[in-house]
Amino acid sequence: MRSLSTNIRTVPLEAVIWLTGLVGLAVAGPYLDGHVTVCVPTLMGFDFCPGCGLGMSVSYLFRGDLAASWAAHPLGVPAAGLLAARSAHLLAKRKRSIHSS
Repeated sequence: MRSLSTNIRTVPLEAVIWLTGLVGLAVAGPYLDGHVTVCVPTLMGFDFCPGCGLGMSVSYLFRGDLAASWAAHPLGVPAAGLLAARSAHLLAKRKRSIHSS
């Protein structure tokens, strides 16, 4: 039987990153103004970035505000679904490999 620390170390890093991002967006408040941005085009002074609003859209989605989610970015719902599905796939793959060992 594997120890807890061994099991934690074998969790795929990609799944940890995606799930941490989703949890962060679920906890973050999309209603706050004056947030800090890490968007390179915005920081360079461009007015348009195709990805801006995506995180806010996912954050609204976690709060059940579908209209605000769509208004912030129409790809927020598919993005959240894809990240959740990818994480689930990675974790299921890990589980299958542990049981086949």
